[in-house]
Amino acid sequence: MERSKGLMVKATKGLTALGMLAVAVGFATSLSAQEPFYKDKTVRIVVGFSPGGGFDTYARIIGRHIPKHIPGGPTIIVENMTGAGSLVAANHVYKVAKPDGLTMGHFIGGFFLGQVLGQAGIEFDARRFEFVGAAVREDVVCALTKASGITSVERWMVSKTPVKLGGTAPGAYAPDNLIRILRPALGLPIQLVTGYKGTADIRLAADSGELAGSCWSWDSIKSTWRKALDAGNVVPVLKAVSKEFPDLPRVPTALGLAKTEEARQLIEVGIDDGSKYARPFVLPPGTPKERVGVLRRAFQATLKDPTFRAEAEKAKLGLDPVSGEELEEMVSRLFKLSPGLVGKLKDILYK
Repeated sequence: MERSKGLMVKATKGLTALGMLAVAVGFATSLSAQEPFYKDKTVRIVVGFSPGGGFDTYARIIGRHIPKHIPGGPTIIVENMTGAGSLVAANHVYKVAKPDGLTMGHFIGGFFLGQVLGQAGIEFDARRFEFVGAAVREDVVCALTKASGITSVERWMVSKTPVKLGGTAPGAYAPDNLIRILRPALGLPIQLVTGYKGTADIRLAADSGELAGSCWSWDSIKSTWRKALDAGNVVPVLKAVSKEFPDLPRVPTALGLAKTEEARQLIEVGIDDGSKYARPFVLPPGTPKERVGVLRRAFQATLKDPTFRAEAEKAKLGLDPVSGEELEEMVSRLFKLSPGLVGKLKDILYK
C-alpha cells in the first residue's frame, strides 16, 4: 500500500512538472506570437530615380522617421534603381520583389495611365499593387533658366526655336507626359530631350546650358534648385496644374491659358488628375493585408509627425498627403476613361 502511494505521488509530481513545462512553452510561444513582425527586420524603399532628386529626397526623409511608427521599429534603407524613367523599378517591385511587406516601391505613377494607353515596357497590372500612400501630389511647375531667355510664358510662346526641356522616359507623368500634353494643348514650341536618369541630372544639364529647363514638382524644385531660384538664375514661368501656389501668384496656369474645350479636357485628365497619383509608395501584389495596414497607418502617422514635418519644412518639401485607399480608387477610375479620350492621349503621348 505504501509503495503504491509513493508511486502515485511521484506520478502526480511528474504530471505537475509536465503541466508546468507545457504552460511555460505555451507562454513563450504566446510571447513570440505577440512580437511585431517588423522587429529586427529591414525594409527597402526602391526609388526609381538617381540620388539627389525629388523622389529620392522624399523617400530618404520618410525613411528616417517612419520606423518609430511601425511596431517593431525596422531598419529602413533606400535603394536607387534607375532606368526607363523609373519603369525598371516599377516592374521590379511588381515582378521580382517578395510580397512580404519588406519592399516598398516609389516611382512615377504616370505609368498607371500608361498601362491604360498600352505603353510598351509595362509589365504590371496597376490594379494589383498594394498602395501605401503618397506624401505629396505632383503640383508641377515649368522652371527655365534665365540664360535660356525664357523668363515668362509670353516669351516662350513667341520663341522662334523650340525650347529644350529635359525628360526621363516615355510614360513618366512629369516631366515627359506632361510636356507632351502642354505642347499641343497650349501651342508651346518645345523640344523634349528625354532619357535623363532623374531631375537631379536634368538640373545639371540646365545649369550647364544643355537644356533650358523642365517641368516637375514645385516642391522638389524649391528644395533641390534653391540656390539658383534665390539668385534669379532659374525662373518659374508656368503652373502646369490648376492649383494656386501662394508663392507664385503671378505665374499663369496651363488651364487658364487653354483656348479650346479639347485642350482643357486634356489638361484636366492628363495633368490635373495625374498629379494626385504621380508619386505613390506601393507594395508588391499579394503582400499580406495586415502588413499593408501596418505600413499605411505608419505612413500617415509619419506625415503628421512634428519632427518629420520640421525636417520637411527645412528642406522646403511640401506635404499634401494622399491615402492608400484614395490611390487605389484613383487608379481604378483610370480604367474607366472613355475610348475617345484614351485615343487622343495615345496620339499625343506615343506618336
